[in-house]
Formats: sequence, structure tokens, C-alpha cells
Amino acid sequence: MSAARNRVSRFLTDSRPQSESAFHPLSNFYREEFLKCQRCLDQQREYYSESTISDVEQALTRAMSEIDHLCTKGDADRVVSRLLRQFDVVTGLSAWSDPRHVH
Repeated sequence: MSAARNRVSRFLTDSRPQSESAFHPLSNFYREEFLKCQRCLDQQREYYSESTISDVEQALTRAMSEIDHLCTKGDADRVVSRLLRQFDVVTGLSAWSDPRHVH
């Protein structure tokens, strides 16, 4: 086997799967957004019933556990943005955001 072919073969077997490397930063970004929702919800715990808090926490946990899978879909931005807007109805996170940190 030629040296060039050996290098290409080694590169192909050593590299991570494309889906993992391509969506890792996106899923980390969205995971952080869900964590912000969770922290905001914790700060507002006294205003909601335990049942509501439990339901929202359960939904946040599920969303975070599915985020890697969601980011592999072609419509990931649309789907995850919709989820974040739905959580924002409860947490009001967008109202708490500091406009100086918006890019």
C-alpha cells in the first residue's frame, strides 16, 4: 500500500463520524439555552405550583436528553427554537436577558 493511501485510510478510520462533529457545537449551544431556562425556572419556583415545576423540569430534562438527536435533523433550528419559545412562556427568560449581551 502506498504511503499516501495509508495516510488517507488512517484519516478515514481515525476521524469522528460527521454527524457527531458537525452538530456538537450546535447541541452544546442549545443545551446551554435549556440550562438557562432551568435556572430561570428555579428562581421563580415560589410563583408556580409544585406540579407545574415538576412538569416543566421533566420537559426540560427530556429536551436536553434529546438535543443531540434533534440537532441531526434538517429542521433542528426551527424545532429547538419552537421548544425554547414554549419554555419562555413559563420561565420568561427572554425578558430577563441583558440586551447588552445580545449579538
